[in-house]
Amino acid sequence: MKSKKGITLIELLVVITIVGVLAAIAIPAYTNYMQRARRADAKTALEQLRAAQEMFRAERGFYTTNINSLTGVQTISGDYNIGWQAAAVLNANSFTAEAAPNTARQLSDGSLFINQAGVKTPDDILSK
Repeated sequence: MKSKKGITLIELLVVITIVGVLAAIAIPAYTNYMQRARRADAKTALEQLRAAQEMFRAERGFYTTNINSLTGVQTISGDYNIGWQAAAVLNANSFTAEAAPNTARQLSDGSLFINQAGVKTPDDILSK
């Protein structure tokens, strides 16, 4: 009888193929999961900014245009910059907050927004 030592080329190719298929499934799923987690962090930061604006309005009767005057608000949340929408006109009665992606891995999301009424846009991104 001849004893077997090592593995054959066929066995090695089968193992490499199986690992490749598993990686092709797992890597995109993990990437998508991480993108949704970073998006959730930005959504939380926008909700905190809105809550801080409401507290400011309850105390003073108007919304602020200076994000630094709000307590407990982060201006950077992971892969997003938190602030006011650049094109929005801020006044005593309304505001629009923006979470703008600051890294390439979140650029496909575009900016996320929330206004004084709690309306979030784009709806399809923020509801995920």
